Amino acid sequence: MDRQHLADVDLVVAVGGDGTVLSAAHFLDHGTIPLLGINSDPMSDEDKIVKKKKSDERRSHGALCAVTAANMNTVVPKILFGGGKLATRARIQCIVKSTFSETRLVPALNDLLIANPSPAAVSRFRMGWLREVDLDPKGGLRDGGGSGLTSGHGHSSLADPQLLPRNQDGTVTRFGGIPFDVENSLNVWSSGLWVSTATGSSAAMAAAGGKHMDIYSSDLQYLIREHMVENVPNKDEVRNLDKGMLKNDQHLHLRWSSQKGRIFIDGSHLMHNLELGDEILIDAKAPPLALYSRSD
Repeated sequence: MDRQHLADVDLVVAVGGDGTVLSAAHFLDHGTIPLLGINSDPMSDEDKIVKKKKSDERRSHGALCAVTAANMNTVVPKILFGGGKLATRARIQCIVKSTFSETRLVPALNDLLIANPSPAAVSRFRMGWLREVDLDPKGGLRDGGGSGLTSGHGHSSLADPQLLPRNQDGTVTRFGGIPFDVENSLNVWSSGLWVSTATGSSAAMAAAGGKHMDIYSSDLQYLIREHMVENVPNKDEVRNLDKGMLKNDQHLHLRWSSQKGRIFIDGSHLMHNLELGDEILIDAKAPPLALYSRSD
């Protein structure tokens, strides 16, 4: 499938499992076409019980599928004639800035994993939060008044722009030509970083120690994997930043500090390579996906 196939399309149907739905969603980066997932080989209740192997574990849970092979004869006609449960799901926007290029990745419906390509290697990066600013001719920063953006710790933009002191962690970076100040940053040595939507919060994020979210929340969740914190005087304070929520109006920033890295988008099939010095912006500004869900 290619994006040219989506002209004048009213509905995209993904027949397979959750992986097929995720792959199809990557083509719907504008969020204007609804997506219907049909689980072609659903797991039975017996398949979910951990006993002697009686079935193929490769069958899909179908969490993202509204219809299964067992009930599609009755449910699909209802959807085609205007029925069904259609709602929007938040997605992750991720922009990677390299030395000579800036790449906007396809929106992620479930999660992002940012890590070294080798699972045995350390992932080194500097993580912080972005706040949009105006550059003052004298070299200071002016708060972007009226932008409505906040940092990761809730510092609101001021109604009247005023000169801001540059702190020791502050720096200026640009995404899409817009200048941002990087705040409250810390160096991280770990196994990588998970970022998930509410849709993906019950999958790998939950298994890694994150929390389940309301499925229709527009917030994101992040979690540093196996964070190595040594010889730091404020170790408890650093540990408090190991995981948390990224509100709809916040922007997470990473500067990649390893020679190689990789961003895995909704699993292992779609990825983007990172190099030393690449910068990453992550937020919930991607167009939401219109997805049919199970009515039960």
